[in-house]
Amino acid sequence: MAETAENAGMKAGNVADQAREAVVEAALGKLGLDAKARLLSGKDMWSLPALPEIGLTSLVMSDGPIGVRGVHWTADDPSIALPSPTALAATWDPALAHRAGALLAQEARRKRVHVLLAPTVNLHRSPLGGRHFEAYSEDPYLTGRIGSGYVRGVQSGGVGTTVKHFVANDAETDRFTVSNVVSERALRELYLAPFEAIVENAHPWGIMTAYNSVNGTTMTEHRYLVNEILRGEWGFDGFNVSDWTAARSTTGDIEGGLDVAMPGPQTVYGAPLAAAVRAGEVEEAKVDEAVRNVLRLAARVGILDGAEPVVTEPPAAIDGEALAREIARRAFVLVRNERQALPLKPGTVALIGAAARDARVLGGGSATVFPTRIVSPLDGLTAALPEGSLTYAVGADPTEELAVADKGFELRAVCRDANGEVIGSGSAPNGQIQWMGDDLPEGVTHDTLHTVELTGTFTPRDSGPHTFGIKGLGAFTLTVDGTTYFDDAQRTDKDDPFEAFFGAPVPRAQAELTAGEPVEVSLTHVVTLPEGIPMKVVGFSLAHQEPQRDADELIAEAVEAARAADTAVVVVATTDRVESEGYDRKDLRLPGRQDELVHAVAAANPNTVVVVNSGSPVELPWRDEVAAVLLTWFPGQEGGAALADVLTGAHEPGGRLPSTWGSFADAPVTQVVPADGELPYTEGVFIGYRAWEKEGKTPSYPFGHGLGYTDWTYESLEISGMTATIRVHNSGERAGREVVQVYLAPVEADAERPARWLAGFAGVEAGPGESVEAVVDLPRRAFEIWDENVASWAFVKGSYEVQAGRSIIDRRVAAAINV
Repeated sequence: MAETAENAGMKAGNVADQAREAVVEAALGKLGLDAKARLLSGKDMWSLPALPEIGLTSLVMSDGPIGVRGVHWTADDPSIALPSPTALAATWDPALAHRAGALLAQEARRKRVHVLLAPTVNLHRSPLGGRHFEAYSEDPYLTGRIGSGYVRGVQSGGVGTTVKHFVANDAETDRFTVSNVVSERALRELYLAPFEAIVENAHPWGIMTAYNSVNGTTMTEHRYLVNEILRGEWGFDGFNVSDWTAARSTTGDIEGGLDVAMPGPQTVYGAPLAAAVRAGEVEEAKVDEAVRNVLRLAARVGILDGAEPVVTEPPAAIDGEALAREIARRAFVLVRNERQALPLKPGTVALIGAAARDARVLGGGSATVFPTRIVSPLDGLTAALPEGSLTYAVGADPTEELAVADKGFELRAVCRDANGEVIGSGSAPNGQIQWMGDDLPEGVTHDTLHTVELTGTFTPRDSGPHTFGIKGLGAFTLTVDGTTYFDDAQRTDKDDPFEAFFGAPVPRAQAELTAGEPVEVSLTHVVTLPEGIPMKVVGFSLAHQEPQRDADELIAEAVEAARAADTAVVVVATTDRVESEGYDRKDLRLPGRQDELVHAVAAANPNTVVVVNSGSPVELPWRDEVAAVLLTWFPGQEGGAALADVLTGAHEPGGRLPSTWGSFADAPVTQVVPADGELPYTEGVFIGYRAWEKEGKTPSYPFGHGLGYTDWTYESLEISGMTATIRVHNSGERAGREVVQVYLAPVEADAERPARWLAGFAGVEAGPGESVEAVVDLPRRAFEIWDENVASWAFVKGSYEVQAGRSIIDRRVAAAINV
């Protein structure tokens, strides 16, 4: 029998794996204890030490997941900024996720990065999770499918991934200390499930363990979840790296299966680990196993002499801007479109909203990257619409705090020693200094650095009182236009070592300025090492806020603009204080007076389209008053161009909801604040749509919902074995793409199981009047539950209804299956 290409490829892969393993073992055998222990400890913020004696180059890691920041946290080192992970999940397209990953591998190689610290596959347990924009979905199956595509894409470019944060890191409150109390069944069926699927289907080269504890054991020391499940049951053979500063115990971490403690140079590994071995507290074999995992990763990415990398020829070059634009428009979810308000009809358009001019394209925290350009909605629509047909009004500004100095500022950083002598300088294109480890301007060392002065000019675009402030901790001096407004220390009472990065800017000065007239500005910081961070970091920012006009006047102007136009397009948004790493949300309301703005505009113009610029759900109290609602997530650097594509009808909005959108009052799971250090997951397996159905609550828009610019008729569903074939017909007037969703529902109700759950999906395309078939395989796991009595998966026999449709509640065709 002729050998298939797939089998031949597998054999070749096995041979290559064996060859790499031989090189790894030979290299390991040449290392002494001190070198091995040193390899497991970060050399600095982003890298591991090189070991020239075995031909090992320093391994470099970088944050993701929407771009590759590299080792420099600055706009001087720009990156492609893709849409948020929630947006990628909203495409319901693993192949598109693969392309996104391949682009990021290209970016990583450009920046000489070997491992991307992504993707985040924690679940949207509660809508209050402040970092949910960085994760995919409330559903483990959808998360696993999108995450698998992403990982395969990144690694197809020869760059490693670290799937994170393992596990149950589903909220930000007290994330360093909380113990999440989760049943074994909920862990297996929900929170571990995406990790398991990605390990099985994408073979990731890395996993990152989380800050939090699970059932009393911190994740970096969790030998049961890491050694027994991740490595034992699932066969994971990659490296396990701590979240930054999460490793706390030398013996506990190495026994718990942690390979690498980051960042360095001061960690619980390195010299402390070697000492623990010599004292008989740790077996050297444990160290060897961790080193073996690191060397295997190094061999895979091509930085270990003698080992052929997994990818010898990178994929063809990808146009990053074009792909960012495509992902964005295919992620936009049209949840309402009355009277076919979209696509826009010929006529005048009033564009309204602060976020329409100053776009928010990504979420806050370690996911931040700095693109070379950002296309705002105002930019995109100005380019796409006929000249003279578009007007703009601010309406209501959601930003209630200062932002990092950016537009109008021309700044540089001047470094001085204790004698006031200049020892170096560097650019500061956005008023933000984040120097980590040895990433300092040329000629500057931490030993000689005493002060950093951000200095330059600011040219305001509006006249009036401008507010300036400081983000960071320590001693500062702030001067604007020759006047010193602040010369003191800025402190915090929060117990978070990253407060200097994620904390709110503090207003410290207000100066009356004239539009177009530049003034000199200066912010000087006396450098001190932040407490609680085991590496040398210099981090602070100059912040700024433009003159604040009367809110009632701004809304009145917007109403008049809307009344005079054929269509009003209102862009509403969240802010860094609402969605960011480091803290959770308190409610689901849009900040500021944006809801009031939409109510007023809708009353003035019945043809009002609202664009919602948020990474995760917000309440939409005006949704029944407007003609259309389009959810654009954090749309990445090309978001404004993609928005113009969709609003004008050049492309249809392709997204479907990856999570349920509803009111805070009706949301079934809202507890994210621990009590006495613990957060019980009392809801068990009922989160997201599972919980909404159990509680009998009706959300604003259900999981899976999304409209396009054509109509679809579901004609039939047939079952053959464990495969469902669904025939759908494009009954509209233009070509389109449909996401056919398949849900599995037990015929006999069981209070311990959801009413139904996502079992598969497929995207299909068809022209007007055409029919097409979606073929969806039903995985065995869809019929299984975790039986805590016998600690294993149990296949639940019986009768099920296979239901296919457009969302969890819009199910069009069904067929019975007995298993």
